[in-house]
Amino acid sequence: MIASKITLSCVTVVLLWAAVTLAATLGGSQPWHLPAWVPPPRHPADNPATPAKVELGRHLFYEKRLSANQTMSCATCHEQARAFTDGKKTAVGITGEVSTRNSMALANVAYLPTLTWGNPQIESLEVQALIPIFGEHPVEMGMAGKEALLFERLKGEPIYQKLFADAFPEQARASEAQLYSLSTVTKAIAAFQRTLLSFNAPYDRYKYGKDKTAISASAKRGEALFFGEKMECYHCHAGFIFTDNIQHSKLAFPEKGFHNTGLYNEDSKGAYPPGHSGIAEFTGRDDDMGKFRTPSLRNVALTAPYMHDGSIATLEEVIRNHYAKKGRAVHAGKPANALRSPLIAGFQVSDAEVRDLIEFLKSLTDESFVTNPKFSDPWRKQ
Repeated sequence: MIASKITLSCVTVVLLWAAVTLAATLGGSQPWHLPAWVPPPRHPADNPATPAKVELGRHLFYEKRLSANQTMSCATCHEQARAFTDGKKTAVGITGEVSTRNSMALANVAYLPTLTWGNPQIESLEVQALIPIFGEHPVEMGMAGKEALLFERLKGEPIYQKLFADAFPEQARASEAQLYSLSTVTKAIAAFQRTLLSFNAPYDRYKYGKDKTAISASAKRGEALFFGEKMECYHCHAGFIFTDNIQHSKLAFPEKGFHNTGLYNEDSKGAYPPGHSGIAEFTGRDDDMGKFRTPSLRNVALTAPYMHDGSIATLEEVIRNHYAKKGRAVHAGKPANALRSPLIAGFQVSDAEVRDLIEFLKSLTDESFVTNPKFSDPWRKQ
């Protein structure tokens, strides 16, 4: 969901502060099954995952009554068929306000230590869920100051009476106010999002399942390019989720990667356009200008357009006009961005190599993930 500065209501700020202080831990029942080569994710100590909580979260993820005019749900910007993106350059809220950020894919979000393109402070799915629902800059779902209306809508839906009680039995015994709250809503949505696991792409079957026929000869050549020193893609898109942002139960500390790839250079001194300064907006450091979080490349063939602002339409353009050129700013006729990561070194690439690399990236598409009925809209059956 969209990353930006937001203004939250008082009750939201209280929950935000409480959630930020939670310690992440492993435990509780796990409503998912992982391949042997994938370590379990971590989750907050106060939000153990249960099948009932996940099912409530799935309903809420697709719930349009979470928006002021009841036209938008989380799934509006995160469509399953697009690997939980929306195909737009940047997201659009209920008022028509256009965000500056491309909607991020949600596959394996349980393993991510930071959850937005450019705000390193958003580390909890429970907290992040508040941004699209209540954020005002930009307005997405438009529910700021409308918490009472939100809970009345949910309480008025008969299906939710059972789903909430099953997911949060202690709160159900305590009071209706505790059962229908920002805490339960955001915990349920987060629990569902942590089940969005994608580890059944052809490349997985080739690399971990030892099925040498799972990917094509072209994809195998692309793999060599991806992990080779010529293109150096693997430096930032590493590990089993293909990003240098990762946390899991076997890591003592999370790994976080934010990079300036030379996408812009507005003043020939490294400046990015207003509203696109990356983590510098939060750190206040000049050398953080233009640094954005490395996205995972799993299902990347389904998640166009690319970059934090959706400004590159295709994978071929990403390779040819951005990374091969040491950053698009150079290709646009400007000097090399002095703040650009040294990992963006540029390279000469042939048409055949571009095709092979794209074939490898396509082999990261998990068809079972984008068609799994456990992740689909439950309201379509009603």
